Amino acid sequence: MKKLSFASLLTVLALCISQLVLAEVKLPPVIGSGMILQRDMAVPIWGWAEAGEEVTVSFAGQTKKAKASDDGKWMVKLDSLKANANGATLTISGKNKINLDNVLVGEVWICSGQSNMEWSVKQSINPKEEAASANKPLIRLFNVPGHTVSPLPKDEGAGQWQVCDPNSVNNFSAVGYFFGRRLHKDLKVPVGLIGSNWGGTRIEPWTTLAGFESVPELSKIAEQVKSYKQDTRVGGGHPSAIYNSMVHPLIPFAMRGGIWYQGESNGSEGVTYYQKKHALVNGWRKAFQNKDLAFYWVQLANFQKESDKPEGGDGWAKLREAQTQALDIPGTGMAVITDIGAANDIHPKNKQDVGWRLAQWALHQTYGQKNLVPSGPLYKSHKVEGNKIRLSFDHVGSGLIVGKKNGLEPTAEVKDGKLEHFSISGKDNKWVWADAKIDGQTVVVESTEISEPVAVRYGFTMNPAKANLYNKEGLPAGPFRTDTE
Repeated sequence: MKKLSFASLLTVLALCISQLVLAEVKLPPVIGSGMILQRDMAVPIWGWAEAGEEVTVSFAGQTKKAKASDDGKWMVKLDSLKANANGATLTISGKNKINLDNVLVGEVWICSGQSNMEWSVKQSINPKEEAASANKPLIRLFNVPGHTVSPLPKDEGAGQWQVCDPNSVNNFSAVGYFFGRRLHKDLKVPVGLIGSNWGGTRIEPWTTLAGFESVPELSKIAEQVKSYKQDTRVGGGHPSAIYNSMVHPLIPFAMRGGIWYQGESNGSEGVTYYQKKHALVNGWRKAFQNKDLAFYWVQLANFQKESDKPEGGDGWAKLREAQTQALDIPGTGMAVITDIGAANDIHPKNKQDVGWRLAQWALHQTYGQKNLVPSGPLYKSHKVEGNKIRLSFDHVGSGLIVGKKNGLEPTAEVKDGKLEHFSISGKDNKWVWADAKIDGQTVVVESTEISEPVAVRYGFTMNPAKANLYNKEGLPAGPFRTDTE
């Protein structure tokens, strides 16, 4: 009897403890003290509680209530908030009470991709100086820890918000930090940065099932993801597996947009990467319940030995082309960095200019600063004029120049400089290096070897290190080809 009574007592005690735990309101890690909430849009606050439990959320003069559903989930949406740099308390009350302190309101961005996004501030140029100047309490950092996967979308994740300072910034994404630093400086509002990245990963593991389903050419991948069960074994290369574990737990945290640096692991692709980029953006916009989620990516940098073949097409040339073509997705942009890579390093250390160029796009397009030119020249059209081809560009800005970029120094105009890395071909599809000259807002390309030209290529190679067409704003022209062979 004593043993039975003791066993019964343990059972009752366990039930009481489990009910107590279940009754407590619980939050995802991304809803925490020190966070930044997105301004000027509805802000979801969510978590778990006992089924039927009423939860009250109070912040900035607003009070919202919700009841936990049968599976224990609840969510409220705060009405649009104005930017606020003064830390305030957000309170969640149910059968227990949670006070989240030092909560600000401003701009929130997710920073994702593979190793060049994961590359930290301490691994960039001038790491000690950058860290020493990083006492920026109005920038907050949330890093999704570890490299984790799941066959199905996970609700609970990990991580915590940190105030940006010399210690916390050291291990945060350098591209993310330099992007956010410029936004904070120019917009003069708090900025929250969420880092979720994993070196060496392809684009597919970051893409949602709905994203794959949105692109007919990717239906086979969608079917693969749909076949996953809870016990399906997945790794870092499986479609949707990283998204399910490292992004989905953030859903539906309100944010303005995402920046993305990835592609090296898909480097041999062309049009298929264009399709996957559509799937990625479509899927994230649907997941975050924000059809206007801004999305800016980095075109791959110049890398490896230069080729002397005028036709190019080697290495990442077609992948960069796919990245450019994906700009047909509304609300997107691309930072061209083929002038700041390193032939012997797939992780170029100049992340400052990468973040700055991404911010240039965001400030122009997302934040309406139309006085800023978002990009260097991007090929628009061409016209054959006798034995010459005239090229027209978008984002010419205040004019075209021959430029040179050294380290972190601003691009310098090379007076009387010669344009490099243009090639031209005739109907026989034989390519030769060409003479190219700036003519007003256009570039005219020709060669004494080609009397009837049909196509031009510029920087269309793995390492177009000599490519030197810029606009006067100091931003490099993107590689391109006028043909589609």
